[in-house]
Amino acid sequence: MKTPSMDELVTVRYEQPEARIARVLLNRPDRANAQNRQMLYELNAALDEAARDDEVRVIIVAAEGQHFSSGHDLSGGDDWSLEDAGIGTWGGYSQPGMEGHWAGEEEAYFGLCWRWRNIPKPTIAEVQGKVIAGGLMLVWPFDIVVASDDATFQDPVVAFGANGVEYFGHPWEFGVRKAKELLFTGRAITAEVARELGMVNRVVAREELSAATLELAREIAVQPMMGLKTAKESVNQMQNEQGLYASLRSAMGMQQLAHAHNYIVHDRPVDPAGMDLVRALAKKPPLNQ
Repeated sequence: MKTPSMDELVTVRYEQPEARIARVLLNRPDRANAQNRQMLYELNAALDEAARDDEVRVIIVAAEGQHFSSGHDLSGGDDWSLEDAGIGTWGGYSQPGMEGHWAGEEEAYFGLCWRWRNIPKPTIAEVQGKVIAGGLMLVWPFDIVVASDDATFQDPVVAFGANGVEYFGHPWEFGVRKAKELLFTGRAITAEVARELGMVNRVVAREELSAATLELAREIAVQPMMGLKTAKESVNQMQNEQGLYASLRSAMGMQQLAHAHNYIVHDRPVDPAGMDLVRALAKKPPLNQ
């Protein structure tokens, strides 16, 4: 893969608002920042840039427009081939049956998310508006979440006959009981509920979101880099010892089983009846408890 320079990026934007802080913005507001492969790999390139810049100590991931991310872009437009974009060890993306499908999800979804989770610098997700399904994969890998008071979080993927997004952090982010409720119903939750559950660190007014996130980044950025790196690694390693990675791998296996079932029954990776149910869910207010 040819890594684009920061001035060549189209679907994300790279900024350095002040010393020691990098800010990467999702930049498809006309698509509610739905993620296609170009966005995922341009985001990865921008995160690599910040991670490798020794002057940067904190990375913010934010988004232009009304919504942080509406999930996977199902239109298929303006997409990149994994043969050209891939950075991991997986290949065989065009192989028949589940072999190719599995390879693609391992590379573009799970592989990138796990890579971002392990960036050896503090990362902050700055979140507003809707975060739906695959949009959660652009939040959960990052260390701290600051959300606007109008933000909502939802994974309605069970409606499509699958267990959830490919980076299956639900029980770690919400707790077991709430994770089951949110998956079984497909309902959204408010930012305040997400904060009470421990998924969100801070909730602020929409007009204060960027300033509040930058102030938090500024507070972190005065710490020595070695201390930040070792503190992050210590917390991540605790999660690893608790079984985070093994749980994520198990859920990925369930994801491929669900897709295989849907290919057999519906001749496509998801249940086509799911879209009507998701549209109905979108009309329901988010849960406030």
